[in-house]
Amino acid sequence: MSNLILASQSPRRKELLQQIQLSFSVISSAVEETFSPDLLPHEAVMYLARKKAKDISQHHPEHYVIGSDTVVTKDGKILGKPESKEEAKEMLSMLSGSDHEVFTGVAIIHGDVEEIFYEKTDVTFWELTAQEIDEYIASEEPFDKAGSYGIQGIGAKFVKSIKGDYFSVVGLPISRLNRTLIQMGYLLSE
Repeated sequence: MSNLILASQSPRRKELLQQIQLSFSVISSAVEETFSPDLLPHEAVMYLARKKAKDISQHHPEHYVIGSDTVVTKDGKILGKPESKEEAKEMLSMLSGSDHEVFTGVAIIHGDVEEIFYEKTDVTFWELTAQEIDEYIASEEPFDKAGSYGIQGIGAKFVKSIKGDYFSVVGLPISRLNRTLIQMGYLLSE
């Protein structure tokens, strides 16, 4: 087993870690992704990221364990993964022609050492037609994505601009993650 563990089944996060040539294992956390409604978006993603990493690190304290979580917010409202076509349509209609924020929290746990941070990226969507929304929902891409879209997939055609870390919107701010691992003493040559 690698000395680095990704506590997520997300294929996008796995691809991002592979992109920066890290050797790692995947052990998916089974914790429920619930949090207090009193938490602000950045607090919620850091809380969930830590919860996931802690779940795995308690069984592998000698490893570096990465937990992560992403949410989309619009006007202060957290938009999670849609549970129905209607909910996906509602979210995409809400994002159409406007700005929203994407928060990704990351927790890295190694023994008793924890580093937890978040990245916030501002995203602007083009005005979407009802047909564009319906066709996108029919692709089924929205259903495992916060805010009902994937910037790295078909949903890219809706994005007018972003301000911040693109990879954070995909699901893992890999540059900051890499720097944090180095600061924690993780040797990239392992």
